[in-house]
Amino acid sequence: MKSYDKMPQIKILMVKLSAIGDVVHTMAALTALRSAFPTAKIDWVVEEAAASLVKGHPDINKVMISRRKKWQQDLKTIDGIKTAFPEIRRFVKELRVEHYDYIIDFQWLFKSALVVALARGKCKMGYDLTQEGSYLFLNRRVTPVSKNNHAVWRYVHLAGVMAGIDFETPEPELPPRDFEAEDLRIRLASAHHPLVAINPMAKWDTKNWLPERFSRLADSLVDRYGAEVMFTGSPEDRAVIDYILDGMHQKAVNLAGATSLADLAEIYRRTDLVISTDTGPMHMAAAVGTPVIALFGPTAPWRTGPYGKRHMVVRTGLNCSPCFKKKCRTQECMTNLDVDMVLKAVDRKLKLTT
Repeated sequence: MKSYDKMPQIKILMVKLSAIGDVVHTMAALTALRSAFPTAKIDWVVEEAAASLVKGHPDINKVMISRRKKWQQDLKTIDGIKTAFPEIRRFVKELRVEHYDYIIDFQWLFKSALVVALARGKCKMGYDLTQEGSYLFLNRRVTPVSKNNHAVWRYVHLAGVMAGIDFETPEPELPPRDFEAEDLRIRLASAHHPLVAINPMAKWDTKNWLPERFSRLADSLVDRYGAEVMFTGSPEDRAVIDYILDGMHQKAVNLAGATSLADLAEIYRRTDLVISTDTGPMHMAAAVGTPVIALFGPTAPWRTGPYGKRHMVVRTGLNCSPCFKKKCRTQECMTNLDVDMVLKAVDRKLKLTT
């Protein structure tokens, strides 16, 4: 590895706006860059929904938050325009304060390309021939790599091209933080083990498992292991999780919509196992070091599965999977996945952790 001890401080801007899982994956590139450039100023532009994952991170000097979705809504009304324009001006002004040595587009979409275009920097780099013409805003275009490489590796590879180093790929890591909600800290401190968190809902319908099977799975965790079970999710998931709990004969807790992202990460850090569909919280659980059992159907775990050796993926492996479709008439890749398949994975994981 090169020695950077005597080099002047360089300034790096990482552009990764969303979504939760993608931001978590990019943490590995941050770790790699910080290891190569320990004195560098490394800033990050992120959208509001995922901002709490990067705010306060010890390897980041400054976080700039794009409220793009809010601004898009505000710009639809006269009063909203009056609010949005000053906010957008302040964001652009903040973005352009620094003149960066390297600006790295880890998003590869038009929305990130606009940030790259507005920011001031000598080298604006990212993968060539990416979606939505984002590569047109770059002055250093890196040869694309296969999407069948895991997303974590692709982000680290891009960082390595910037640094001129063939990085070993570190696992994404979310550093520990204090709970924002004191009641959650107390609840976790008094929970008994094994403690299992289940995150059942994903945004794509095709990624979701039948609620009745989650009911049976959670009951089995209590019956077999005496586990305490907590369900997590967004506020929109609360009704479905209530339905899952209604179908159980044992007790479980519904924390959907009751946690910030930062607190959700700390919940997962304190559990013995997380069971999840393919969604952002799955990657958060992996990044805090908790074993994950991930239920996969229409997507490819070798591309976006939980990263690291401690995790397991359960899938039926139909010939049509992965199809990457958000709509499907049969959803057989998920409906053919039965409770016993998941419990076999649970048996292996909880025997290792209890």
